[in-house]
Amino acid sequence: MARTRVIVLFGGRSVEHNVSLVSARAIIQALNPEQYQVIPVAVTKDGQWLPPAASAALLPPGTLPDAGPAANGHRNPAAVVTEQPSSVFPEADVLFPVIHGTHGEDGTVQGLLELANLPYVGAGVLASALGMDKDLMKRVFRGAGLPVAPFITFRRDAWEGHPADVEQAVTQSLGFPCFVKPANGGSSVGISKVNHPTELRPALDLAFSLDRKAIVEQGVAARELECGVLGNDDPIASVVGEVAPTREFYDYEAKYHDDSTRLIIPANIPDAVSAKVRALAVQAFQAIDCAGMARVDFFYQPSDGAVLVNEINTIPGFTPVSMYPRMWEASGLSYGSLLHRLIELALDRHHEKARTNYRAGLLAQQQV
Repeated sequence: MARTRVIVLFGGRSVEHNVSLVSARAIIQALNPEQYQVIPVAVTKDGQWLPPAASAALLPPGTLPDAGPAANGHRNPAAVVTEQPSSVFPEADVLFPVIHGTHGEDGTVQGLLELANLPYVGAGVLASALGMDKDLMKRVFRGAGLPVAPFITFRRDAWEGHPADVEQAVTQSLGFPCFVKPANGGSSVGISKVNHPTELRPALDLAFSLDRKAIVEQGVAARELECGVLGNDDPIASVVGEVAPTREFYDYEAKYHDDSTRLIIPANIPDAVSAKVRALAVQAFQAIDCAGMARVDFFYQPSDGAVLVNEINTIPGFTPVSMYPRMWEASGLSYGSLLHRLIELALDRHHEKARTNYRAGLLAQQQV
């Protein structure tokens, strides 16, 4: 049986470039070489698309299996394709995008793949765009009846033209503490916890330096829970995990540099809370019309049992120690089996979309 040719697309222009390389390495090493032929394609930090050979060179030594000839004179079945492509995308059966953050997780790459008519793992254009924009994401969640913390969104022109009005709106509507975030971004880059009005202005300056929209959320005293979702039209939820940072909140340092941050799987929470989180995770996934995979983050307030949906991540971290694959492993699905299932879901979704007749309206009009 011919192996499935899988392009692993990684890198990108966002601040999460290096995280993407780690995720890509883990995925490439975990794909069964008897079943999959891997084609690495990288996007550099300045946006240059690289052919497979140059892409492979960006990955740490030992990432790729031996590409030399096997003893019988044929290519090693574990070999990675590294020849120069004739186009941006070499011939492949499916693409696995693992570009985190902007210009990769926000619908831009997904739109390119739709135009190229390539099957790909994960959310489509709409869900990717909504999952990246925290403002629109929360509006959709709220419209679907999901519980979210109070928030206000501002645009850069309002901040630059009327900063006092923005500060007054935050103070009167949300109070302190609050969190100031770029509306689009990942890995908690540019997020500030504001405990006092004097801290608000520099926090907004930072957020607006990274995006034209900033979202300010009411601070809540809560535990941070996460849940993985897997599937297309009938998704399922993993066990619930908990992130327990020792820093004031789960910022970039806590995520990638602070070894004292604890990832607890499964979370030590009542069964009823776990069931509620898992149900809300699936509802959030469906609210943005997501597909394939997502990690949904929550705030849990033990004092009253309240659970708030924080955000959804449509391309979660994919290293072996990342929460998404670890929660699925705790749910009985190994890392390799999870990758296999995601590729199956990508191909299923592509076949389903192929049933749509995009020319039907035009043909009907011509027949009138």
